[in-house]
Amino acid sequence: MFDGRSDIAEDGLSSESLSLAGALPVYTQSAALCYRVEAGQPRILLITTRRAQRWIIPKGWLINGLTPSETAAREAWEEAGVLGVCGADSLGRFATVKKRSNKASALCLVDVFPLHVRRLEAQYPEVGERRRKWYSPQKAAQRVTSPDLAALLRGFMCLSQ
Repeated sequence: MFDGRSDIAEDGLSSESLSLAGALPVYTQSAALCYRVEAGQPRILLITTRRAQRWIIPKGWLINGLTPSETAAREAWEEAGVLGVCGADSLGRFATVKKRSNKASALCLVDVFPLHVRRLEAQYPEVGERRRKWYSPQKAAQRVTSPDLAALLRGFMCLSQ
């Protein structure tokens, strides 16, 4: 059974993130960079974490039987009510430390897949636990705490214009 563990890859990761790799177990997650285009400009959907209410993109553990991009699309649905088309190729990777109750913290390497939003549903599994808001790529980059994710968000502006 696949447990999500991954070898470290240096693509797009800060030296701070990589320095944690020797001290923490390392796992892989998938995330959806949910976007739409308004008046020719990209807009990115951010959601809040359940506990700390920090701004992030939908992400989660890999799901057996689904590809990483399919996992990203499922997380976007469950966490943000997003329906759309998810690209199969990763835009990049960012690192985050996952604090887990009753377990040691872990370093998560998160592969990010573009998801063109076709529709936002009012009812979805985590509707009462999170907020969602659209931002320009630059503003989205300012809202997230991960420098690696911020760099991906800033770079997305160039990819989508």
